[in-house]
Amino acid sequence: MSVPDYMQCAEDHQTLLVVVQPIGIVPEESFFRIYKRISAVSQVNVRDSQRVLYIRYRHHYPPENNEWGDFQTHRKVVGLITITDCSSAKDWPQTFEKFHLQKEMYGSSLYDSRLFVFGLQGEIAEQPRTDVAFYPSYDECETVEKRIEDFIESLFIVLECKRLDRATDKSGDKIPLLCVPFEKKDFVGLDTDSRHYKKRCQGRMRKHVGDLCLQAGMLQDSLVHYHMAVELLRSVNDFLWLGAALEGLCSASVIYHYPGGTGGKVGSRRAQGGSLSAEAGNRHRPGAQEVLIDPGALTSNGINADTSAEIGRAKNCLSPEDIIDKYKEAISYYGKYKNAGVIELEACVKAVRVLAIQKKSMEASEFLQNAVYINLRQLSEEEKIQRYSILSELYERIGFHRKSAFFKRIAAMQCAAPSIPEPGWRACYKLLLETLPGYSLSLDPKDFSKGTHRGWAAVQMRLLHELVYASRRMGNPALSVRHLSFLLQTMLDFLSDQEKKDVTQSLENYTAKCPGTMEFITLPDGLKLPPVPFTKLPIVRSVKLLNLPTSLRPHKIKSLLGQNVSTKSPFIYSPIIAHSRGEERTKKIDFQWVQGDVCEVQLMVYNPMPFELRVENMGLLTAGVEFESLPAALSLPAESGLYPVTLVGVPQTTGQITINGYHTSVFGVFSDCLLDNLPGVKTNGCTVEVIPALPRLQISTSLPRSAHTLQPSSGDEISTSVSVQLYNGETQQLIIKLENIGTEPLETLEVTAKTVNTKEKLYGDFLSWKLEDTLSQFPLKPGKIATFVVNIKVKLDFSCQENLLQDLNDDGISVSGLPLSSPFRQVVKPRVEAKPVNPQESSKGGDFSHVKVSDIKTSEICFDCSHLLNLMICGSFILTCQSLIYGQCPSAADIICA
Repeated sequence: MSVPDYMQCAEDHQTLLVVVQPIGIVPEESFFRIYKRISAVSQVNVRDSQRVLYIRYRHHYPPENNEWGDFQTHRKVVGLITITDCSSAKDWPQTFEKFHLQKEMYGSSLYDSRLFVFGLQGEIAEQPRTDVAFYPSYDECETVEKRIEDFIESLFIVLECKRLDRATDKSGDKIPLLCVPFEKKDFVGLDTDSRHYKKRCQGRMRKHVGDLCLQAGMLQDSLVHYHMAVELLRSVNDFLWLGAALEGLCSASVIYHYPGGTGGKVGSRRAQGGSLSAEAGNRHRPGAQEVLIDPGALTSNGINADTSAEIGRAKNCLSPEDIIDKYKEAISYYGKYKNAGVIELEACVKAVRVLAIQKKSMEASEFLQNAVYINLRQLSEEEKIQRYSILSELYERIGFHRKSAFFKRIAAMQCAAPSIPEPGWRACYKLLLETLPGYSLSLDPKDFSKGTHRGWAAVQMRLLHELVYASRRMGNPALSVRHLSFLLQTMLDFLSDQEKKDVTQSLENYTAKCPGTMEFITLPDGLKLPPVPFTKLPIVRSVKLLNLPTSLRPHKIKSLLGQNVSTKSPFIYSPIIAHSRGEERTKKIDFQWVQGDVCEVQLMVYNPMPFELRVENMGLLTAGVEFESLPAALSLPAESGLYPVTLVGVPQTTGQITINGYHTSVFGVFSDCLLDNLPGVKTNGCTVEVIPALPRLQISTSLPRSAHTLQPSSGDEISTSVSVQLYNGETQQLIIKLENIGTEPLETLEVTAKTVNTKEKLYGDFLSWKLEDTLSQFPLKPGKIATFVVNIKVKLDFSCQENLLQDLNDDGISVSGLPLSSPFRQVVKPRVEAKPVNPQESSKGGDFSHVKVSDIKTSEICFDCSHLLNLMICGSFILTCQSLIYGQCPSAADIICA
């Protein structure tokens, strides 16, 4: 026997083997549809008895294995069912001849056979036959199950006859010697009359009868015969058959202890044995066909068909611990024979299945390890795949997940062996996917976002590389991109610098043909591969939503003239008082964004790659309002530190907007990276309110800009400075242009003036205006310009009285007084910081004095944008006894307007 059956289990020893095969050309779909209906009749009850028959169906069975039927009767093909298409009567003789040839293939082991013919109608089909059933088509065959029941009944009759014939002690007859195929030449010329030879014959026959009893549903009888066979065979050192007797004893004991079966299909077998009640004996597995067989004709000789009640069960049935010991002993005997490798291998598999139920993993692994090193003939690639797959399945059953993955991976590699003309890359890929749990590997990137890595990274990377290669050979580039992206994202910390370069280069080559997307990939078996966002390319450490620029920040309207302002009035742009922002994630931020204005989010990113990282099409992911993200392109230096990146966008509607994350395109892979999936990311908040679009006003004046800028008195204004010089009493017009550069109309204009650090008795009204002409141009539509004229008139009182000097001194102006030299002259000493009077100049033109007065500042509120209008009076002047002589900077005024 050269072909092992890796699906063997202990309870198969009580089954009858029936082969179902097609004859001629039969559609595969039609054949397996009938085969499924036939195999459903797998369990039958014997009428008026607790005995149960089990049928094992195979659609392919090597004829050489049938030669071991005397060694273990469950290996013998006792039934043959053939299925054929025959549409015309002239083809019928040839079809029937093929049926007979098929029967001859399995020789004398057959108990009975059947031929199912589909498509033939007429006179031939109407003739009554017991071994042939005619059906018009595969759809019109309602009696298939009934035919199978009749067929099993005939098998049971033959089986029972053989059992009774060989179980009867015929002392006068010579017991034949049962042999396995390779033994026949060894017994040529032996003395058949020796006591040793007779014991060998008796022991082998007892073992054979035990097999027949087990198949016939007589569990306790089989135990008795197995025990007797063990004693006889042990006495003559017939080790091969002694192993078979021990294995039969183990199988019968397993059937008794584990009525649910050891094949992994819990509940597929019905409880049985001496402890069964009559009611339990009449139940059958749901979905299975039941046949009632009357054995009355077989018991006319007075032998009870079921003698289980008369046998001491406790004495003959092995305990669960003894079952394993006997399996070990039987396997050791099989190991003595080179030609019994298949029997030894299958016995190891059966023992492992029993130990899996007993939850004895370490002992099961010893049997499996022994099975791995059993030498068989040169196996084909398909047989190797099957062997490694079954070993993987068994290791999985005993809880050795990594060992199971190892053998399944070997089976996957075997599918694409160089010796195979057409490698099965799809089967290879499917088996590789099944190895992932054993290596603690998941294809969901969320399982790797928790920060703790499980499993051996080197093995996992090797497996992912194999998945990439297999998917490419399958002709599925999208699958290759997905696995390679997963490798780069999850194994980045374990890749060397050279490996990072190699993986990214391969990824770019793949994405040149098939870009990576954020869509799920559905495999043929229904498995869905989730997308792999590149959250580590680059790594984001913090996310910060930025306030609008100072000139664009919204501010609630306040009436500057003490009057109530209409709700339709424009917002005043002014800075918001700075406040500290915590690092905790909050739901909402206390500043606002404006519909239609460009908004900014700052990210601190890090490039972990040993080369320059190019990030294309990077933008924001938002929710809540319609948002136009303006993509950006980055080029981050190799292994850079934290690098600020600002992403911008424009909200198109109003409401609450939430920044969920960002999207990138790296190495041809498009990624949507959500903040919730980024561990350790700090943010000052992710939700901000978007208010409706506001008017925007640009102001320009007819005066030149000032060389110096006056700071506002508070943080609520935005200021700019213009300058003008005027003599005392001089008047000049300041023309201010108001341009609506926004999208909303300007409806209201308020103007006010504010004096800063001055006294009214020193200054008069310097600014005057009329709003009628300007207001006639309102509402000011977008793109329109309105003009506003401010009259500036300088009025200063330079009468040199003591109270004036005192007032100037009260205002912080440094003035020093000197004795008067004449009634018409007053000599005033300059300030310390002023330049001293040149003596030579003093002697020319008579006595006169100089007075240096510090600059006096005033501020007014601008009429259009509430910014400060600062007025500075330059107070350098000369006083003489005859007239007011103007110096270089006489009574000048600087106008500073926002």
